[in-house]
Amino acid sequence: MVAIVRAVVCLSLWLAVCQVRGFTIPAEMNRTIQSILDHYNVRTRLIFDGKPVIPKEMMPEHLEAKKTVMGGVLNMYEKLINQMLKGLSTPSPPTTGSTETASDPQVESNGEVRKELNYILSKIKDLKKYRYKDQEPEKVLEGLHRLKHIQMNDSVVQSKALWELSDIYEEASSLSNSTRKEKQRRRRQARKANRNHLRG
Repeated sequence: MVAIVRAVVCLSLWLAVCQVRGFTIPAEMNRTIQSILDHYNVRTRLIFDGKPVIPKEMMPEHLEAKKTVMGGVLNMYEKLINQMLKGLSTPSPPTTGSTETASDPQVESNGEVRKELNYILSKIKDLKKYRYKDQEPEKVLEGLHRLKHIQMNDSVVQSKALWELSDIYEEASSLSNSTRKEKQRRRRQARKANRNHLRG
């Protein structure tokens, strides 16, 4: 579980380092990430050890390649959060002689964290669906190979990844906007060139 939390923390840090402009992460998502981090309570020195889950240098310079890699990063986060959800104990119906009740603080806490993780997961899925639907997993570059080796069940990695998620989410949103604007610019240039060619 530490690994998953560490990965999310690293994602948030990584995005902060990238200083992406043009898109801001929803305030509710920031609050939710902080609440999840508070729940897992991983030591700060383990989260900020200088080894992010998603290193900045992993991202290529070319926009299309960067968008492809970001699609893979979002896939990794989807798997990571699903792993975190699996790691939470699920409330079971009380049995005869059971001391665990619906008002058990641990069960209530896990229920709230489950709700928060599902919220984050839905935001990631929405971003993938609406901004990265054209990405083919087969095109993912060698940088994505590193994502396979992230320790999803390590709580430090999980905390780091949660910390980094805000920035990754912002970067992913910004990239899709940039790609769309670039395509529009190319179309305008092509139309202008075509008009000039017809006149000449």
